[in-house]
Amino acid sequence: MPIDRRELADFLRRRRDGVRPSEVGLTPGPRRRIPGLRREEVAQLAGMSADYYMRLEQARGPQPSASMLAALARALRLSADERDHLFVLAGHPPPAAHTDTGQVAPGLLHLLDQLPHTPAQVLSDLGDVLAQNGIAAALFSEVCTVSEHGRNVAWRWFTSPSVRAAYPPGEHDYYSRVHVADLRAAVARRGTDAAASRLLERLRAASGEFRELWELHEVAVRRRTRMRVLHGELGDLDLDCQVLLAPEGDHRLVLYTPPPGSDTAGRLALLRVIGTERFSAAG
Repeated sequence: MPIDRRELADFLRRRRDGVRPSEVGLTPGPRRRIPGLRREEVAQLAGMSADYYMRLEQARGPQPSASMLAALARALRLSADERDHLFVLAGHPPPAAHTDTGQVAPGLLHLLDQLPHTPAQVLSDLGDVLAQNGIAAALFSEVCTVSEHGRNVAWRWFTSPSVRAAYPPGEHDYYSRVHVADLRAAVARRGTDAAASRLLERLRAASGEFRELWELHEVAVRRRTRMRVLHGELGDLDLDCQVLLAPEGDHRLVLYTPPPGSDTAGRLALLRVIGTERFSAAG
């Protein structure tokens, strides 16, 4: 992405004006004429020359590196959103800040409980199924799991034949490419991330198909797709898959809704009854 020097310069000036010297450990002094930081103070805090920083604010400097931008973000006490905006203006992708421990936000869990008629799951950006409601568990009992092991959608797709059996054979190639393209986007956002590296290593070692598709370098964040699930008791179920991103971008709420005019809604209602009876009998 190209650098927007004019907008970058304006953003730096305004953020510099908004930082008080006392916030960064500097003494204001009686002769200070501006409430914010001086250019040379920002440069010193960021570990760069005053001339380099001055040229950035004058919209005539070179494109700063990602490490330089990170130093500026710390010097100017930028929030996460402001930091990401700084990177975009400077022509860099925002840094990935993944502190995901697998814990789903209480609000998302509450939302799952409020959707008893709609299959819904919470996935990590790498495709780990972190939570799902009852009807999703009944629908995908042979497709995905929320157990500690084997809960990654891409891993199960490329290593478990029983997972693919739940989808029409003619659509397998399409779903394979969707999984790989979405995973590549997530891995690129994470950069040198241990969890992403481990998953890639395992997939490359386990699946020749995955290795071939990965080499195509296709990338596409999964947002909405049409899918068909071959359910053992209810037959074919056509579903619209809608992916909603959480504000931090690490977790996704995935909704599976019946397409308008299909008979899937009635089958999902029956599935909910079957699932409830099955869980009651198990208890």
